[in-house]
Formats: sequence, structure tokens, C-alpha cells
Amino acid sequence: MHQIENGSEEEEATVDVQFTDLPNALIACKVPEDLFSGGSLKASFEALFRSFDPEVQFQYFKSFRRVRISFSDALAAAEARLRLHKTDFSGKEMRLYFAQSVHIGSPRLEPPKPEKQFLISPPASPPVGWEQSQDATPVINYDLLCAISKLGPGEKYELHTGTPTTPSVVVHVCEDEVGDSSAPDDSDQDDRPRPPRPKIIQTRRPDYTPGVKQ
Repeated sequence: MHQIENGSEEEEATVDVQFTDLPNALIACKVPEDLFSGGSLKASFEALFRSFDPEVQFQYFKSFRRVRISFSDALAAAEARLRLHKTDFSGKEMRLYFAQSVHIGSPRLEPPKPEKQFLISPPASPPVGWEQSQDATPVINYDLLCAISKLGPGEKYELHTGTPTTPSVVVHVCEDEVGDSSAPDDSDQDDRPRPPRPKIIQTRRPDYTPGVKQ
């Protein structure tokens, strides 16, 4: 029972790419350039393959110098390739190769699955069952706020004790320039004298020496 199930799983796991065993088309490579201009050379070329299949069809690709020859029967294509491969045509060796038809998945282009469409292009309305996620409540560290409120100017506090392999972390609280660590009120802010602005000293120009000529 397990062997049958494993066999079915292996068949489903195979990639859906199939090559036909007997292709019914040939590709003629490196054909003469005069073949694409028509005339008697083109008629003689088509006559070679019509002897194997009267309903043969030709597709000319001038940019690639190739011709696709489609037969109605795969056996006719195999016989034409066996007889005409590497034969001389208009002074050049003609090479024929089987044109294998490739079938990948479905012959039609399927749209993406509905559960992924809103990620590619958001629709006018959210999908069924969609709910807006609630923002998480911000975490307030009250121990940290309490420790910051106890800091005083001119003191130092060791946050992390040092070990033989790691340094210690020490916070030094700076003193206020005015001398009062408390925040000033708006009422007495105008009465308090402002500190003088520092004077910007310009760089002195070097002395001019008339003896130096430019």
C-alpha cells in the first residue's frame, strides 16, 4: 500500500514538461541566402521535401538563415531527415534537425491564485476575512524612568559593572551652565540675562611682500 502511494507521489512530483517522441517538423540550418529571395532555387528546395509529403509546409526565417519544414506525418519527417541530412544543396551542405515541440503546463496563461492577487495589485476592497491588525501597546520601562529622575548634576552612575573581559559603563551627568539644574519657567525666562555670544575671530591675512613676483 505504501509503495503504491509513493509511486503516485513521484508521478505528481514530475515537472509537467513533455517532449514528443516523434516530432513532425525539421529545421534546415545555414541554407543559402538566395533561397529567401524566391525563384527556381526556392522551388527546387521545396520539391525535395514534397517528395516525402505532398502536404508539407514551409516557414522561412531569413534573419536566422533557417527554414522550418512541417510534415503531416512524423514518419515522413524522419525519412526526409534520414535521406537529406548533410546532402549538397546549391553548393552547400544542408543540415536538418528535428524540431521538438515543448509543452509546459497549461496551453493557456492562467491568472494568479486569488489569495495572492491583493499582494500584486491591491483591489478596491480588502479580501474576504481580512482584518486590520491592532498596533501593540508601547512598552514603558518605569525602572529606567525612575533611574533617570534620580540623576543629579556632577554625579556619576555605574550602569554596568565591569568584568575581566568587558568594560564598565558609567554615566557622568553634566552640570548646567547657569548653575541651576531645574528647567526654567516661561515667566522668568525673559528676566534672566542671556550669556554673551562668542566672538568669531577671523583669520589674519598674511603680510604682503613686494619682492615676490607673480
